[in-house]
This record gives sequence, C-alpha cells and structure tokens, in this order.
Amino acid sequence: MEVADARIERPTDVLVRITSANICGSDLHMYEGRTDFEPGRSFGHENLGQVVEVGHGVDKIRVDDWVVLPFNIACGHCKNCERQLTNYCLTAQPEPDLAGAAYGFADMGPYGGGQAELLRVPWGDFNCLRLGDDAEERQTDYVMLADIFPTGYHATEMAGVQPGDQTVIYGAGPVGLMAALAATIRGASKVMIVDRHPDRLRLAESIGAIAIDDSLVDPVQAVLDETMGLGADNGCECVGYQAHDPSGHEQPNLTMNRLVASVRFTGRIGNVGVFVPEDPGAGDELLPLDQAPEAYEHFDRRDDGWTKVVLHPTMAGTSA
Repeated sequence: MEVADARIERPTDVLVRITSANICGSDLHMYEGRTDFEPGRSFGHENLGQVVEVGHGVDKIRVDDWVVLPFNIACGHCKNCERQLTNYCLTAQPEPDLAGAAYGFADMGPYGGGQAELLRVPWGDFNCLRLGDDAEERQTDYVMLADIFPTGYHATEMAGVQPGDQTVIYGAGPVGLMAALAATIRGASKVMIVDRHPDRLRLAESIGAIAIDDSLVDPVQAVLDETMGLGADNGCECVGYQAHDPSGHEQPNLTMNRLVASVRFTGRIGNVGVFVPEDPGAGDELLPLDQAPEAYEHFDRRDDGWTKVVLHPTMAGTSA
C-alpha cells in the first residue's frame, strides 16, 4: 500500500525529515495483529530527525533544528496538559470517550508514524524537543529519549525507587533495561532483572544488574534469596500482556503475579507493560521501507543481538 508523504496541515504543525525511528515492543502488538490498527497509516512513535518546514503559527522551532519527538502528542493547553498529564491530552484525541494521542499507534488518534521519510508534528512548539549540536552524530542515543528511557525511568518513579533500595525488574527488553539503568541512577543498591534471553541478560549485567534467568530458576525464589527472604523493596513490570513461560505458553498475568510475589508487603510496584482487554486479531500492513520487514522479523523473534531496532528512513544504505 502506498502511503502519502506527511505535510503541513495546520499553522502550528512542524514537518520533520526522519533520520532515526525505533521499532518498539508495542509496535509488535500491532505487527502481530494483537491490537487494532487500520491500513493506510505508518507505525513509529519513537522518532528523531531534522525540521524541514514549519507552519506560520510556529514560534520556537526553526527549519534545520534537530529534534526528538516524545511519543505522546499533546496540545499543551487543555486541562490535562496544564496539569502535566500530557499523556491524556483532551485536544489531540478526537474520540470524545478517550484521551491521549500518539504517532502511528492503535486507538491513539489518526496521526501517522515516523517509520517513514517525513513526519507531521502537531503543536510543534510543544511537542518538539530541540537537541544540541551533536544531535546528528549521537542520534542513536538521543532517539531513546522519545520513549524507552523516559518510560523505564517512569516505572522506577512509580515504584518509588530510592537510594539503597533493592529493586527487581521483570523483563530485560529495551524498557526493562532502561528501568534497570534508571534504578541504578536513582541509587538502588541492588538491581535484579528477570528474563531468559542471554543477550539481554548480558546487557543487564553490563550495567551492574543481577541477571535472573527464569528458564533456569524460579525467579521469585531467586529474588527472595537475594533479599534475605524479605523480597525486594520495589519493582517494575516491563513485559505486559504477552508474557509467556519458558515453554512458550502465553500467560498475560505471569510477570505481574511474579512481581507481586517478589516485592515485600510494604513495597511499591511500577507498571509500564502494556495490557489490553482483548485481541482484535486483525492483520496489519507494513510500511515498505527496504529493511523494515526483516527488522520486524528479527525483533519479533527476539533474535540474539536484536535488542532494539532503529530505522534510518532517509539515510540510504544505513540500517541498525
């Protein structure tokens, strides 16, 4: 399916030439048909690039600025935005029974995603985060600010991680790894992370976390053993409803129940894993970037080394 290029539609819009766009684990839900996504829109809510055009109502952002785009689209002036609840913007979501919008995401407004050459950014002054002079050469780092690092950090914020805490993270995917890093930054004395993919567990160990392979041990007991039988002070759920046991049997509540059992009675839990009430089972069309289908296949299979995928739509011959 041919998808039209993004363009300026309103005076407050900004048009960005995308140079880096991550594939998110949430994109896999749509890729697998596990959340509904209509044909004719592109995926991609973790985006970075260079501004190529601005609407005449834009005051701050300039052509040639390098920007990263936080995944939630917000107007900046509704009741929720004024209370810093921009993930539930009332203006950006056209459905009156819903709140919150995002680029290229099921049930979060009609907006196109950034796994494309161009991206329209509504309310550009509010939604574009300008980057410094090193943005082009460090874009693979900065694009993580669009979603996974702040999401991982937010999990530790909800869990109330403080200096000296013992913290357990369920899931060593990109968000789980960022949650583990955030817990370390916040001063946790011991960070444990549960997964079963060797490459992801190796990455967890590289940032100082204790890797727990739930295909080899009971992860709850392993956490209890690491905490003198008391359980962790707090923990984060970074897997969501597609959790499954080592044999491949899907159990949507598996990691949540294990997390509850791993955290002591007075502990706190931060949940950023995606949970939905049902699977619509609809198939999805892929945006035909040259290597995107192959990247989705590797990412979906959790192949060794495919921990996070960045697409570079306008950089010919480049893939990551």
